[in-house]
Amino acid sequence: MGTSHTWLDDRPPRLGDLIDDHCPRCKRLMNHAIASFVGDKVVKVICQTCYSEHPYFEGKEKKKTPKGPKTAFDQVLEKVAPSAAPTEEPAPKKPKAKPAARPLIRHKSKSPAKK
Repeated sequence: MGTSHTWLDDRPPRLGDLIDDHCPRCKRLMNHAIASFVGDKVVKVICQTCYSEHPYFEGKEKKKTPKGPKTAFDQVLEKVAPSAAPTEEPAPKKPKAKPAARPLIRHKSKSPAKK
C-alpha cells in the first residue's frame, strides 16, 4: 500500500488546528492550537499541555543570544581610563569561630499513668 493522502493534508491551517511547536514553558516540542494569524502566517499558538500562549516558533527552539565577556560600559571605561581601572584583590577570609555548645536541658520524666 502506498501513502494515502486525504484532502485535509493540502488545506491551509485554520484557527484551533493543532500543530507542533516548541513550548518555552514546557521546554519541549508539544501540540499547540493556532490562536492567531497575520495573513496566511501563524503568529500565536496555545500549548495544549500547559495552556500558555506564546509566539509561533515554527517548531524551533528559541535561541539565546550569547553575551560577550565584557559589557559595553566596561569597554568604554577601559578606553577612557585604562590605568585607572581598580584591581581589587579579595580580602583573606577570617576563620569562623565555632559556636559554643548549647546547654542540654532535661525535663523530669513523668511516671506512667495508672489505669
